[in-house]
Amino acid sequence: MNKMSDTISRLSCWLMVYVCAGLISGCSVKTMAVNSIADALSEGNAGVYATDDDPELVGDALPFALKTMESLLEATPRHKKLLIATASGFVLYAHAYIVRPADAMESTHFDVAREQRARAKRLFLRARGYGLRALELNYPSISDSLLNNRVSILSNCRKEDVPALYWTAAAWGSAISVAKSDMVLVSNFPVAAAMMERALQLDEAWGQGAIHEFFIILSAGKSESEGGGIKQAERHFNRAMELNGGRSISPLVTMAESVCVLKQDRIKFEQLLKQALEFDVHRYPENRLANIFAQRKAQNLMLNIDNLFFADGDGSER
Repeated sequence: MNKMSDTISRLSCWLMVYVCAGLISGCSVKTMAVNSIADALSEGNAGVYATDDDPELVGDALPFALKTMESLLEATPRHKKLLIATASGFVLYAHAYIVRPADAMESTHFDVAREQRARAKRLFLRARGYGLRALELNYPSISDSLLNNRVSILSNCRKEDVPALYWTAAAWGSAISVAKSDMVLVSNFPVAAAMMERALQLDEAWGQGAIHEFFIILSAGKSESEGGGIKQAERHFNRAMELNGGRSISPLVTMAESVCVLKQDRIKFEQLLKQALEFDVHRYPENRLANIFAQRKAQNLMLNIDNLFFADGDGSER
């Protein structure tokens, strides 16, 4: 909590500088102040949220942080790192604080859950917009190309573009996942997949294997002839776990939900989720918040296990 307090204090100081800068006639001074704040928000404070052990506190704080970042982007619209940080912030907020609660309430409050998914879609698309803006700084025509399903432009992207590629694709794919009836949006899924493919080619180790985790889901939903399949999903799972060095349990939960349910392998499903639930989330502080959310998802999956499996682990009918 001391880190959170320190960050709030620093943010207050930065905001005061920003306000004061607006009263100064010299545009260069104001620009320097705004860029200093943008640098600090995009580079120095993600760890304060990632290491927190109180998801509800983070959820209360994130909207203010995101709106602050958007305000700064009004003043410095070409700040690449801030564009990427804003995109990632909206993706994470929408997933953790809108989609997951909507999933939990769907069986009892269907209409509310549907409204929340519509809200999540809007935020995911907002995140996609910031990600595309970050890519446009180096590739001015990339948004038009990708929005029209022309993915060949991705061959121009370099390793330094991986964060923008990842978060733009994550935002795009997430919007599709909560709006499957939007056929125009769904038709763009190959674009999101191609962006992730390019990111994987450029830096497969980025984000402690986060790109491989995406491909666990994608491979499970494709046949072997399409370049996917269960074995391919398992390879991505193993590589994701190798790259994160056992620091993240999210791949365990993703594997259980995406592959074990598809295979109707109840025994492996329970083994993976038990491993996730027994994990000490405080062991690796830099992943604490993400692991807490992964454990919550694991708990929810275990509670719904009988709705996910139609046979026992050995394949016999229940």
